[in-house]
Amino acid sequence: MKGERPTTARIDLAALAHNYGEAVRLAGGRQVIAVVKADAYGHGAVPVARRLVAAGCARLAVATVAEAAELRAAAVRVPLLLLGGIHDAAEADDAVALELTPVVQHAGHVPLLARAARERGQRLELELEIDTGMARMGVPPEDVAALAAAIAREPQLALQGVYTHLACADEPDLASTRRQLALFAEVIAGLRARSLAPPLVHVANSAALVADSELGTAIPPEVNAVRPGLLLYGVQPAPGRASAAQLLPVMSLCSRVANVRHVRRGDAVGYGATFRAKQRGRIATVPIGYADGVPWSLGNRGHVLLRGRKLRIAGRVSMDLLTLDVGELPVEIGDPVLIFGRAAGERQPVEELAEAAGTIPYELLVRVGRRVPRVLEDGE
Repeated sequence: MKGERPTTARIDLAALAHNYGEAVRLAGGRQVIAVVKADAYGHGAVPVARRLVAAGCARLAVATVAEAAELRAAAVRVPLLLLGGIHDAAEADDAVALELTPVVQHAGHVPLLARAARERGQRLELELEIDTGMARMGVPPEDVAALAAAIAREPQLALQGVYTHLACADEPDLASTRRQLALFAEVIAGLRARSLAPPLVHVANSAALVADSELGTAIPPEVNAVRPGLLLYGVQPAPGRASAAQLLPVMSLCSRVANVRHVRRGDAVGYGATFRAKQRGRIATVPIGYADGVPWSLGNRGHVLLRGRKLRIAGRVSMDLLTLDVGELPVEIGDPVLIFGRAAGERQPVEELAEAAGTIPYELLVRVGRRVPRVLEDGE
């Protein structure tokens, strides 16, 4: 498109398919529910969903009704798990119309969904989230059996699955994760004793999936599905743990040098004059800033790749631009710059940039701005 800057987010769909294959391998026969919420972690929900389905994924998960509607409008027909549930009668009706699988987070959801299903003359499958220690959403363990029974009494509703979300599966110490799994196992046993256990049971997010061998028998035997998100996009979900997953980055955030100027010793660069040249050299300006997803906190801290060298960001990151201290390197206008990802045989892990920014890779991926075009690539 005319008028765009030389800043793009390249989306490698072949890498996505490879990572999905790694998730399938680690799942060991359990169904893989691929999480594509938040615009597929900033990668583009529609192309990502289509590529995952083409790779064999039979079930996806989103956070909102609007996210699901976008996929249905793009003819994505596989079952969609609505992780965020519904918030009112209108969303309940939309969930039925779009043939979603809403997650029930509390008793108030049941009458809304039952009424919407009756009015449309459809049978609606549901899942229950069980709160085993996250303390955000989900049904307290002591209320699960009663709520499952209430769903069973509604002829238009069917309990398709139950799951829990692990709070600390990416930590080196898995003790709290094992406690959550033990509580989850107790709840599943209670449902089975009342003949209320559903066919689908899942617990493992990306971090738990790579920790599967360590968790071993702590995972209830009824678990027959996994729910990876970050892993699919090529990011190691537990940096402190050796992973058997061989992942490829799916997003590569790239730009090009837009200007090069000389500076003398002591010259200031950028807002607040937080950087001053220590010697005579050059500053390269790159047309990408915090409006595009490069955190302000990377000023004077973060590195990007240019001409095979890691170069520190000089001064503050501004809304539209960042600047690099390139010294006497033979940098020219138009030279490619890799913010994170991989290009031309080079790799700049998003995990490293996130650590420098004092945040997590999830945030860097999802905050890549809308004005950064997504350029789809697929080697297959």
